[in-house]
Amino acid sequence: MPFLGQDWRSPGWRWVKTEDGWKRCEPFTPALEDGNNQLNDISHTVIITGDDEKEVYNTEDCEFAAKKRKKDHFRNNTDSQCFYREKWIYVHKESTRERHGYCTLGEAFNRLDFSSAIQDIRRFNYVVKLLQLIAKSQLTSLSGAAQKNYFNILDKIVRKVMEDQYNPRLIKDLLQDLSSTLCILIRGVGKSVLVGNINIWICRLETILLWQQQLKNLQMNQQVNNGLTLSDLPLHMLNNILYRFSDGWDIITLGQVTPTLYMLSEDRQLWKKLCQYHFAEKQFCRHLIPSEKGHIDWKLMYFALQKYYPIKEQYGDTLHFCRHCSILFWKDTGHPCTASDPNTCLMPVSPQHFIDLFKF
Repeated sequence: MPFLGQDWRSPGWRWVKTEDGWKRCEPFTPALEDGNNQLNDISHTVIITGDDEKEVYNTEDCEFAAKKRKKDHFRNNTDSQCFYREKWIYVHKESTRERHGYCTLGEAFNRLDFSSAIQDIRRFNYVVKLLQLIAKSQLTSLSGAAQKNYFNILDKIVRKVMEDQYNPRLIKDLLQDLSSTLCILIRGVGKSVLVGNINIWICRLETILLWQQQLKNLQMNQQVNNGLTLSDLPLHMLNNILYRFSDGWDIITLGQVTPTLYMLSEDRQLWKKLCQYHFAEKQFCRHLIPSEKGHIDWKLMYFALQKYYPIKEQYGDTLHFCRHCSILFWKDTGHPCTASDPNTCLMPVSPQHFIDLFKF
């Protein structure tokens, strides 16, 4: 039976029974296994340190050297990420007899596999929005390992956008918020908590500015296709496509493709439906913007309301929280629920709710 407490029986260690009692064996990477096996095959090792000088190291010294070599290996290997890749995590906020400690935002960010989630187009926007919220208010609350993981994932996101040219506007907003936060933290060094040397944060800020310049100079590749294109679709199909958009900026961007799409993107009824979807009637009644003809300018109203009220967020796939088991997981992966009807316990978790789960 596995024990999840932070004691000598906790998972992550392997114990072997010997004549002298139980010995703890560390899991090593394949690259280090050969060197470690040579140290474990003998109880005492003779190492030549100089001219006719010999030092005898016992087993404990060899284990200490192996630990140090393993730590240096991961420290020098910048591509390696020593983070968990779990499908679900247990969110506990207080210590119990069975579980010691509590789950923090940084721990959850490390253990859930966000690095692979950005490769899924259904989860990409969700992860980017989560990183943006962390950049605005929760960056200093992350541990050093979580901050390193944060910037590693951000690096992968920028590379993906540069290669696939997928939703660069969303990444530009993320980098803008992150650069503003870092400027404030670096200027107020000593007043704010920054894990690590200040020079590291300056280098990270310079990297962010470089990414912003690269995205600014990004040129969209022109698609060469002799088959059916978007312009060949009938008007009612193009109109139905525009009604599926939930972001006003996406409608404006699509309207710049052809004159026909521009005409459809200026439809008053389209912007009225968009306002009714995102905002309550009481909200847009307070900010009525009449046009020159006396009608309500729903397009200007949408962007005016966006400054005062949050819009509804849509994601292809989100994290879910089981209220019965207190487990956070991706819905398609599932989790070992003990409830009689697991579907009644599920609750979709927005990026803001994800952060709120770890506030004490």
